[in-house]
Formats: sequence, C-alpha cells, structure tokens
Amino acid sequence: MQQAQTRFIINTHDKALYEFTDEVADWLAGTGIETGLLTLFCRHTSASLLINENAAPAVQRDMLRWLDKVVPEGLHYEHDSEGPDDMPAHIRAMLTGTSLSVPVADGRMALGTWQGLYLAEHRRMPHRREVVAHLVGE
Repeated sequence: MQQAQTRFIINTHDKALYEFTDEVADWLAGTGIETGLLTLFCRHTSASLLINENAAPAVQRDMLRWLDKVVPEGLHYEHDSEGPDDMPAHIRAMLTGTSLSVPVADGRMALGTWQGLYLAEHRRMPHRREVVAHLVGE
C-alpha cells in the first residue's frame, strides 16, 4: 500500500465555482498509484468542495443562484464579523461539504463523463483557498 499527499492552492476572486479537475488529474498521474481512494479536503469554513457537471456553464450559474436563494445574505444573522456574506458562506459550506472521496482506477479518477471537481467560493472577497489531497492505493 502506498500513500501520496499534496495541497492545491486555488485563488478566488468572487463567489463562484472554480474547477480544478485537471490539476488533480496531473498530480494523480505522477504518483504511480493505479488503484485506490483519493480524499480531498477543503481547509476553510466559508468554501466547500463539489463534484458536478463540467460541460454546461449554466449548471454552475444555476447552482450559485440556488445557493443564494436558499441561504440569502441579510441582516438576520447574529454572526456578521466579516460582513453580510460571512454567515451565509458558513451555512453554504455546511450544506455542500468540505470533503470528497473519489475512487482511482487505472491511475485516473473514476469520475463520470461530465463530472468535474470544484471549489465553491462562498465569499465575495478574494481568497487563497487550500485543498489537501490524500491518496491511498497501489
């Protein structure tokens, strides 16, 4: 059994979905691990990780609009230390999750044809986000 670990830095500039599938695939190819399990973990409380469609940009726009509707910004939150998008960002991260598990087969992520890996930035301000990747396999 082998293990590999790295960190991906994703610089964000606004609320959006930032795809990083290719970066993970490139790293994975260099590990030499053919079969295993990849775990991705977002080290933040106001950003999250998603697997979603990466072919139609309308999917990302619809996802962001839905999150804005379900968890709107406003003055009705007690926690607003960093502005009106602070608490909604924490709730959106809780709803969408901070970790993913992806099977690895034949040295590649076993994603479906239209699936991609995304960091969801839930804040309007630019951030430097970090995602830890840990791979176990052989």
